[in-house]
Amino acid sequence: MERYDVVVVGVGGMGSAALYHLARRGKRVLGLERFDLGHELGSSHGHTRIIRQAYFEHPSYVPLVLRAYELWRELETEAGEQLLVITGAVEGGPRIYEGALRSSLEHDLPHESIDGAEAGRRFPGFRLPPELELVWQPDGGFVLPERCIVAHVNGALARGAVVRARERVLEWSEGENGVRVRTDRGATVEAERLVLTAGAFSQHVARLPPGMVVAQRQVLAWLQPLRPELFAPDRFPVFNVAVEEGHLYGFPVYGVPGFKLGFYDHDGERGPDPDAISREVSLSDEEPVRRFAERYFPDGAGPTLALKSCLFELSPDEHFLVDRHPETELAVVGAGFSGHGFKFCPVVGEILADLALDGDTQHDIGFLRFSRFLARR
Repeated sequence: MERYDVVVVGVGGMGSAALYHLARRGKRVLGLERFDLGHELGSSHGHTRIIRQAYFEHPSYVPLVLRAYELWRELETEAGEQLLVITGAVEGGPRIYEGALRSSLEHDLPHESIDGAEAGRRFPGFRLPPELELVWQPDGGFVLPERCIVAHVNGALARGAVVRARERVLEWSEGENGVRVRTDRGATVEAERLVLTAGAFSQHVARLPPGMVVAQRQVLAWLQPLRPELFAPDRFPVFNVAVEEGHLYGFPVYGVPGFKLGFYDHDGERGPDPDAISREVSLSDEEPVRRFAERYFPDGAGPTLALKSCLFELSPDEHFLVDRHPETELAVVGAGFSGHGFKFCPVVGEILADLALDGDTQHDIGFLRFSRFLARR
């Protein structure tokens, strides 16, 4: 029977980072991925993902994201390619402005309070409500998710890791010799420890307590700018804003044609089984995104170039779940990233390696542990 120090289940953004950090520590590690590496059926695709320091969701994320910046830069050096692009970030609107300002002040982050009118003067592609309160963060930008996964996987393979795609984990269990994992290729593998990073599939794959992770469908659009010069990375920062119609986010043109725009669809199709959620997109998916673009970014609202769906993996409070498994010390979990996790991949990978090998981590993850829910049950 094959035996490894650690098996990682799910080799997307978080799993590839965990695989890399485990291999970097000299461990014999296997990564199992149900789909192709870099697939578009989960939460780790879309060409660009926002990274920002003034974290409105909770100030405790800030030390983690600052460490992520360091690790992304280290990975860039190793991979020999750019993975993180700085454009600055504009964030604001109800709740977002107050939270971003709080994190900026609490952690002494570079920032500036501006309004929608000032944003439009600085960045002519923006037409936000003039009175909208915003935080400008010069260190914001985006990472390139597909390339980041490739860099983490290549770094792990170079250190002796094994990765097997198109191999679905059917079950895992504890045994006398650690953890035993059975797959749909008829393989059974044993390991000292198990890392579960199955994204939107985590509820079932990780055998979590009921309601810990729910998959939700979201849609992204790439639109051809009518004035392309206004949507270049040096003139158009990433944004994350709440307006009367909802919560919008977007990116300059980069890597593929089109100004990328999305919104948090709280009514999107959801459920515990991602396989039951449609990934197909239609005109009805495009319409709300286009309305946002025409109102707030009219010079970017040209013809549609692409539409894609993705899945959020929502935890009950939309904060991450990063901890040892609630039922066994032999498994650790990274899940529930709730649509704002990719930027943290390298630091989450580092933390999951800590938890798997040492049982704990020096990073402050108290606010991300399962105890916040299980203590209430």
